[in-house]
Amino acid sequence: VQFVESGGGLVQPGGSLRLSCAASGFTFNMYAMRWYRQAPGKERELVAHIDSIGSSINYADSVKGRFTISRDNAKNTVYLQMNSLKPEDTAVYYCKNPKFNSWGQGTQVTVSS
Repeated sequence: VQFVESGGGLVQPGGSLRLSCAASGFTFNMYAMRWYRQAPGKERELVAHIDSIGSSINYADSVKGRFTISRDNAKNTVYLQMNSLKPEDTAVYYCKNPKFNSWGQGTQVTVSS
């Protein structure tokens, strides 16, 4: 099971980024997927969850209305569109299949002027 996150970077407050996560090693379209983030000195937190077909989606209160999780089962990829970014969104972002104990390397998102 492997996850390769990409799309992070440095962005000004109010800006946008789109993260991607390419998954392999399991039948992608049969499993829910999640995005997590970990800020310096803080515990890893769940940001967003999407079921196997994209019909059930949940967000952390801190990102609701600003972030959108989606998936393309033909490409074995899950996305996180992040709009109206705030400095407190600065973190390393990870995707994960909740059924497997495997993490990717993450992608760094830094929101700063």
